[in-house]
Amino acid sequence: MESALAEMEFLALSANRVDVLRLLSESAHTRGKLAAETGASQATLGRIIEDFEDRSWIRREGGAYVATATGRIVAEGVTDLLDILDTERDLRGIVRYLPSDAMDFDLRHLADATITTPSQTRPNAPLQRLLDLLRDAEDVRTFSHAFNDQTLEIVRERVSAGEQTFRGVFSPHAIEALAADDQLSGRLRRLLGEPDAAVRVRPAGVPLAVMVADDVVHLLLRDEDGVLRAALETTNPEVRAWAERSFERYWADADPVSDALSL
Repeated sequence: MESALAEMEFLALSANRVDVLRLLSESAHTRGKLAAETGASQATLGRIIEDFEDRSWIRREGGAYVATATGRIVAEGVTDLLDILDTERDLRGIVRYLPSDAMDFDLRHLADATITTPSQTRPNAPLQRLLDLLRDAEDVRTFSHAFNDQTLEIVRERVSAGEQTFRGVFSPHAIEALAADDQLSGRLRRLLGEPDAAVRVRPAGVPLAVMVADDVVHLLLRDEDGVLRAALETTNPEVRAWAERSFERYWADADPVSDALSL
C-alpha cells in the first residue's frame, strides 16, 4: 500500500508527468512533440522520461517513446481518477440534494452535466431552465412529485398547438393541488383532452423530479424542506437510458387521472 501511494504521489506532484504518460499511452511521441504538447522544457522531459523508463512505464521505439502495457494501465487509472475527482468537485455543492438512492447509474456519467443554482439576481434560475427546455421540446416524458402552474401552462399551449407530445407521472398530492384550484384544474382538463397528452398518478408517489425533453435529461433538486436548490441537465446516453427506464417503471405503476380527483 505504501509503495503504491508513493507512486501516486510521484505522479500527482507533477502535471507534466501525468500529461506525458497520458500522451505516450495514446501514441508514440518524440521529445519534440511532447515538448510542443505539454509546454515542458527539454530538461524536465529528460527527467520524466528517465523516471518512466526506470519504472518500465515507457520504452523507446526509434526516435520516439511509447507507453508499455503497464504504463498504459497506470495512465488509464490516473485518467479515471482525475475524471472521478473532476466530477466530484462539480457535484460537491449539490450532492446532498441528489436522490442517489433512486439514481442507479454511475455518477461519473454526470461529468459533463450542466448545473444551475439559484442566485440573488436569479432565485428561480433552476425552474426557469426547466421552463426554457419545455418551450423548445417536441417530446416530453416526466415523473415528478410536483406539477406547477407554469409548467402546466407551457405544456398545455405546446400540446394544443401540435408542437409537443407529453406524458407525465406524478405524485397524488401534485395532481390534488391542481384539482383544488378551479383555474388550474380547468387547464389540466384541457390538457387531458388532447390526444398527444397523457397524465397518470402513482399512488406510491414519485420521490424525484425528472424530465426527458427530447435528448436532454433534466433533474430538479430540492432539500428536505422542499426548497429548490439546483437543476442538473445532461445529454449523456447512460443517464438518458436510466431516465427512460425509470419513467417506464413509474408509468406502469401509475393510474390514469380519474374522476375521483374531480377532473
